[in-house]
Amino acid sequence: MATTDSGYDRLAEQKAFSASKAGVKGLVDAGVKELPRMFHAPPHFLNGRPPAPAGDPEFSVPVIDLAGARDDHDPEERKRIVQKISAKWGFFQIVNHGVPTSTQNKIKAGTHRFFNQDAEAKKEYFRAEPMSKVVYTSNYGLYTAPVAYWSDVILFNMAPEPPEPEQIPACIRENVQEFSEEISKVGGLMFELLSEALGLASNHLKEEMGCAEGMGLACNYYPHCPQPELALGITHHTDIGFITVLSQDHVGGLQVVHRGHWVDVPPVPEALVVNIGDMLQVHV
Repeated sequence: MATTDSGYDRLAEQKAFSASKAGVKGLVDAGVKELPRMFHAPPHFLNGRPPAPAGDPEFSVPVIDLAGARDDHDPEERKRIVQKISAKWGFFQIVNHGVPTSTQNKIKAGTHRFFNQDAEAKKEYFRAEPMSKVVYTSNYGLYTAPVAYWSDVILFNMAPEPPEPEQIPACIRENVQEFSEEISKVGGLMFELLSEALGLASNHLKEEMGCAEGMGLACNYYPHCPQPELALGITHHTDIGFITVLSQDHVGGLQVVHRGHWVDVPPVPEALVVNIGDMLQVHV
């Protein structure tokens, strides 16, 4: 809707934001003190479900230790790990996954370097098409979603055909390549374990179904918000792929719905978060 009460022109605000190609970080750099109205989340978005009961172990996101999950380890230990993965959450955290802490720290630092550049340095990567090799944008659903989200993203479509190195911003290039290689290994292991949890051969999801053939790396950035009580970094959603493997920073804020409640997914040092996506649920 272009115009609402008091003469507010939402469409004009959306167009101005999009045309700036500066994203949410651009608003922060401009010194915005009040949240633009298109970012005001409806109350039911903020309070639609109750939080999980404090301290209830039934609402604690599982943390699974993958030590011993490799093929060359004790097969009985691998079976025990598979049994934990087959729990009904759809979300869990993994430790001892093999991705060095330094690699996780470097991709986060590279993300900050990219978004903290001058707006002009970022604009050449601004795209409206999410399937481009490298896409910097803010709010894909700007004109269709009921609220704009306080976040920017740079997305790298790394498989099956990765971008050429020179297509990746120099300030994050090595970090993207290193992190993608490590996460690809984790994804392969997770598909093996998930296959076994489903009672299938370990190579079923990865090789028979080709679940690991595509991979996108999204570096999400949530700058300081002047009125965080009014905004959302992103709304409730499900991921459309087979699995998502997420490296959180120390700030937190990620939540998952479990038994009708919002459950915090607290940052665990060195852990990765695994989310079962729509495609995996549909195809198996």
